[in-house]
Amino acid sequence: MHYEELKTFVTLAEVKNFTKTAEILLMSQPSVSLHIKNLEKEFQTKLFLRSPKILKITPTGEILYDRAKQMITIYEQTKQDILEHQNSIKGELKIGASFTIGEYILPALLYDMQKKYPELELQVTIGNTEEIVQSVRLFQVDIGLIEGHTNEKELTVHPFLQDELFIVASNHHELTRKKNVTMAELQNQEWVVREVGSGTREYFNHVIRSNGLKVKSLLSISSNQGIKEMLIHGMGISLLSRSVIQRDLEHRSLSIIPLQNHSFSRTLSYVSSPIMEDKTNVKAFISALNEKWPDKIATT
Repeated sequence: MHYEELKTFVTLAEVKNFTKTAEILLMSQPSVSLHIKNLEKEFQTKLFLRSPKILKITPTGEILYDRAKQMITIYEQTKQDILEHQNSIKGELKIGASFTIGEYILPALLYDMQKKYPELELQVTIGNTEEIVQSVRLFQVDIGLIEGHTNEKELTVHPFLQDELFIVASNHHELTRKKNVTMAELQNQEWVVREVGSGTREYFNHVIRSNGLKVKSLLSISSNQGIKEMLIHGMGISLLSRSVIQRDLEHRSLSIIPLQNHSFSRTLSYVSSPIMEDKTNVKAFISALNEKWPDKIATT
């Protein structure tokens, strides 16, 4: 296995600069060039198109890039598994999580895992659903937790929890003062929502389309906390997970709009590459996930 050459190739494909690649890998620039030359000879193809101002990966280089990421991951996983004692949970576990899960649902699980496996180093990356799916696909994280959907055929998706959402606003908003609100009263409202690519935004779009709602204005913010601050200051309404608004409801800084005959629910899932599911630390995480919510695993 040309491990070093593949590692050099992947780094160069990502940074698109020979000098920077050499600096990152602590090697000389001629060595970088030699590694790429060896791979091109091995696969009998050009991996990069080079000019004085630009370095562009070729279509065959794109094919090798995806495979190289997998081969490097398998190699490093095998190395770690061999070094670890059987059934010993230690080393690193890289978790990707969408914002709602990462900020409001995952922390309790991380606390439990840290107590149970003190030698396990947990690393968490938070982004929107689209970003987390790509991080899993490119093996930048070992496992991802998402609130939206993915069509990535190379990944497997497993539901683990049903999440309830509510339409919320400032305590002073006209709709929060009513005992019952009809769907028709949500026409032409000002909305504050998450950015495109997030699972919450995807679900919001579904609600708007399926109920034929017209939007008066739309403000997008890539932060749940930012949305809540806008609502507290009287700016519009939003659709948010119960986990996001729980404390705000308890502190009475936000209120649920009592929508008549309508409820909102979605499935939260973990997503992974099949080759990562055999990793000892990933197995331990999935087990902890299912133990944390044994009666709430989604079946849809």
